[in-house]
Amino acid sequence: MSDSLSPSSDDSASIASADQNVGRSRRNGDGSHGLGRSHTVTTEPLRHWRDVFWLTVFIVHLIGLGLILAVLGLNRFRKTDRLKIDRFTTRLSENSKGLTENYWPLYAVAGGVGTFLGWAWLLLLGSRANQMMKVSVHILTTYLAVISVLCFWGEQFFWGVAFAIGAALQFLYVISVMDRLPFSMLVLQKAVKLVWNLPEVMRVAYAFMLVMLLWMAIWSFGASGVVASSIGDSGRWWLLVVFSVSLFWTGAVLCNTVHVIVSGIVFLVLIHGGPEAASMPPNSLMKSLRYAVTTSFGSICYGSLFTAAIRALRWEIRGFRSKIGNNECLLCCVDFLFHLVETLVRFFNKYAYVQIAVYGKSFNHSARDAWELFQSTGVEALIAYDCSGAVLLMGTILGGLITGTCSGVWTWFRNSDRVIMVGSTAMLMGMILVGLAMVVVESAVTSIYICYAEDPLLIHRWDAEFFNQMSETLHQRLQYRSARVREVLSQNRLDGHTQESIPV
Repeated sequence: MSDSLSPSSDDSASIASADQNVGRSRRNGDGSHGLGRSHTVTTEPLRHWRDVFWLTVFIVHLIGLGLILAVLGLNRFRKTDRLKIDRFTTRLSENSKGLTENYWPLYAVAGGVGTFLGWAWLLLLGSRANQMMKVSVHILTTYLAVISVLCFWGEQFFWGVAFAIGAALQFLYVISVMDRLPFSMLVLQKAVKLVWNLPEVMRVAYAFMLVMLLWMAIWSFGASGVVASSIGDSGRWWLLVVFSVSLFWTGAVLCNTVHVIVSGIVFLVLIHGGPEAASMPPNSLMKSLRYAVTTSFGSICYGSLFTAAIRALRWEIRGFRSKIGNNECLLCCVDFLFHLVETLVRFFNKYAYVQIAVYGKSFNHSARDAWELFQSTGVEALIAYDCSGAVLLMGTILGGLITGTCSGVWTWFRNSDRVIMVGSTAMLMGMILVGLAMVVVESAVTSIYICYAEDPLLIHRWDAEFFNQMSETLHQRLQYRSARVREVLSQNRLDGHTQESIPV
């Protein structure tokens, strides 16, 4: 298992706290306490702008990069070195007569395929979501392995090794969390059920996909100019890496903006007992949208820089840590990394976006409050057991791989020495577009956990059977943690007695 094994006196308290939460929910079936009451107030506090510095950095970066992309694309558009830029890169130049329009259609394919996959995911959300998620989990390893073989066949040894390592890590991770997949799939099914009944949420995702496509049109124009430029391969790769980091940040900002909007709506639906409830605030979607793109946008820009990388690292370390066994040296090293990442998670986690949506806090404040809420109620043990976010990430990566493959195959027939360059950047485009669809479900998952931690009755009122399954799983996980703590303490005492009995 992947739960924390370090001794702590908080586990017994967490069990008691969790049981008190469940008991309180079952005793108070009228919904007249806790959040259920506090959120029926119609007056809203004035929201202040948060993390303005990061908002400024993001906007300046977007404007500056947009100008650079336009210049690089125009320099090779229909005419070689139209803007006479090549004279500044004479030391890095090679004889190249490529044009922007030679590669721009390849990126158009990536945008079309990514959009199609994202829209197909949203359209099939109500009827085939569970099957699609299972396919993502089990097919991704095979797909990575096949691409690795193709890279070796095309004499791209670095990328062949990279995809082979990715396939191995994916396989090991799935094996390590196999026992957790049934509960994770249950959580995802309930999240799908929740958002499927909110058609306005789907429209938000569609709209942000179109916004992302508009930016990708500019980005791919500049990237095509870079691929077609006379700069050597190393120079092209450095520019594409910088542009890809920018695209990743921009895509993460749009995804997390959707996250904040959807989380705000889902939270209100759970608080008020349904979208048709009389107490449901009017124009809730527009208010959530307004807050997300104004006062809270700086917090979204800030969190988007770090959250995704820290989450991915945490999943890998948790999966690897559970399979180490009794290798104390390796376990010590992994534990150090694990606790370092756990410290970062306190300040950078996806549950912060629910707090941002509902309360308008800054990102670090939201992340810290969410994590303290989970630890004080014991729900953190349930979140650690759930790998629904990893399942959605697998679907996102698979969508990106399919997109990159489509663009890469066409590039192979047109210009075989640019396959990896175009395919890898097209893969990133596909991941972002599919991620904009996946984030709708992930927002519902985060809102469910926040509501369960703040007031379990909200989940009981929405779906009593699911509430009972969550409560039972939480109780089992806390018991498991407590047993592991006792086992570690007993082992430490035994080791201490053994050392005392050894003569000096």
